[in-house]
Amino acid sequence: MTSTTSGSESGTGPAGGVPLPPVAPEVLAQAVEDLGARLRKKLDAAVAGCAGAARPGPEGGVTVRFGEDAVVTLRPGPSGVVTEAGQAVCGCLLAPRCLHRAAVLGAAPLADPSELPDAAGSEPADGGSPAGGTGAAAGNPLAAEDPPAGPGAVTGAQPAPGGRNGVGAEQAPDGDAPDGDGAARPLTPGAMVAGAALWTAAAEALAAGVTAGGAVVQAELLRAAHSARLAGLPAAEAAALRVVRGLRSARERNAAQRLTDLTTAFAGLLRIASLLASGTGGPGVSDGGRRAYGAGGSLRVQGLCREPVLSATGYGGVVTHLLGADGAPYSVSDVRPGGLARARGAGAASVALGGGALDHAGLARGGLRVVGATVSADGRLGAGRGVRATPVPGLSWSEEPLAALFARPAAEAVAARQADGAPGSEPALLGCDVRVEGAAGDCLLVRELSADGTVRPDAPLLRLRPAHPHPELAHSANLRRLAGHPGLVVRVLGRPDLDRAATLRPLAVGPVPGARYTLRLPREWLDRADLGYDRLQGSHFPDAGGPGTSPGSCDPGPDPLADSPLWRVRKLLEAGVAGGRRAVAGSGRGPEPLPAHGPLRRAGFATAADLAGALVLEADRRPRNAFGRLTEPSADAYARAWLASATHLEAAGRSLVAASWS
Repeated sequence: MTSTTSGSESGTGPAGGVPLPPVAPEVLAQAVEDLGARLRKKLDAAVAGCAGAARPGPEGGVTVRFGEDAVVTLRPGPSGVVTEAGQAVCGCLLAPRCLHRAAVLGAAPLADPSELPDAAGSEPADGGSPAGGTGAAAGNPLAAEDPPAGPGAVTGAQPAPGGRNGVGAEQAPDGDAPDGDGAARPLTPGAMVAGAALWTAAAEALAAGVTAGGAVVQAELLRAAHSARLAGLPAAEAAALRVVRGLRSARERNAAQRLTDLTTAFAGLLRIASLLASGTGGPGVSDGGRRAYGAGGSLRVQGLCREPVLSATGYGGVVTHLLGADGAPYSVSDVRPGGLARARGAGAASVALGGGALDHAGLARGGLRVVGATVSADGRLGAGRGVRATPVPGLSWSEEPLAALFARPAAEAVAARQADGAPGSEPALLGCDVRVEGAAGDCLLVRELSADGTVRPDAPLLRLRPAHPHPELAHSANLRRLAGHPGLVVRVLGRPDLDRAATLRPLAVGPVPGARYTLRLPREWLDRADLGYDRLQGSHFPDAGGPGTSPGSCDPGPDPLADSPLWRVRKLLEAGVAGGRRAVAGSGRGPEPLPAHGPLRRAGFATAADLAGALVLEADRRPRNAFGRLTEPSADAYARAWLASATHLEAAGRSLVAASWS
């Protein structure tokens, strides 16, 4: 079986070795727990020594030899995953409580939740990722920990009669909906206990940092993640696994690992654990891992565009974005293992929904009438046996309801998405008409057109970045072609990047109705080009002599987010992730400490200065007991100070991003 873990966890060693099979988190956690204190100190070195040492074993197993008398054998089950302690054996006298066995399990990649049986032991859990995910996040080794939604899944916000959010508890006819409803549920005492354990493990890992966050620290996180799984908290489990994978990748000095991503993963884990431990649920925190489907009636949806999907865990495919007659968004996804090859080929694959005779390319420019739709609490439609889908003619972007996406100023749309979006959720698609100004690095710089088709003198520069940077996908090449035609006006549909100033990740472009110097796309494209699949050619552009200047680089101007002194807080938080609380305490010393209050206060970030100062103070705290002896400081108080600063930094950054659009 091919593992779907990220490259940093592939379990592949130098030439001559074979990959180790994925291991269930609880199996590794128990193996580390069984070690004595002396052996735990040697575990990290033993794990590093397993690189490239795996060899094919009997009965499809994998063996790793330690000297003459100790051989560890992993025999994964039918799923290709080591899910039981008995599937990992060692021939030494100390087995199973031996260093050899724990080291091999620690060197193996972690299994995805989708590869494991559910808490009841019945069948693999539904992947926790949104259908297809985002292209930008897909290249991140910390993203897409679970496989995206299965083929034919449709996501959206269309309500249906009855049940939570208008959705009944009835299952889909084809069994698309195992137990549970996938919606936020009241927390049980067991869930609160699991949340408290997760908080404790996460706080200890944060205090240790990457430098001291070895196999023992990771095992505590894995044990807490398994407790969250048993308590029916898949979001918490996925957050913990994301941190463990990030720690592994950072300690292996993987080039694909970014400290910023690990910092974000720690903040997400601590936030979820804090809410669970305090008895607070909500979307994204106490969501169930399964979906129940209720009757959704009849729907009419129109295609918007296609988006290639390429995840770090080996999944590839396509997501076709749709819009309902009432403006509710949907997306049909076809995402499976296969990586880049499947992401490129799936754009023309057939749509597996109710027998509709359309491929994704046709659906992106066409429509469907769906009868007998089944819809989950989060809006996903099931492809059950009772679902019938009939193709209908497509609409251009200038026709309703699609035209409504482009009628609202971008600044207003971004502000609304920031206010309405749940933490960690994807922002909804945004449409706008823009004029090409030039290029700056990998960005296409544009200015938004007003309702009368002109550009305001004070209109901000917007940055269009590739939705996915992989060179084998068409995003970057298409943006470079557009940058070569300054003055060109185009209609853009994309996803705002809420972590960057005035940045849009475009998925498709088309001509601006009534404009002279605009795109000239083939009639069969229905006035839009999917930037991830369709490649713009010279014939798609107007003749030379437009209103623009010569092609070249363009000054993007100031970046309110990058130019603000908030970078000091960001670097302080990242220093804590990399070096633990000692690094944070050390950063507060010296002639110009990172959390210096002056620059932050002068820029109006007084709260950021106060929180950063409190974090450094807590990191440097050295308590004493009743006898005056130094004792271990509280990881709990340090984690709360770190999370407070991280939460404020995120909120301040979002405010700057919203302001950059206007």
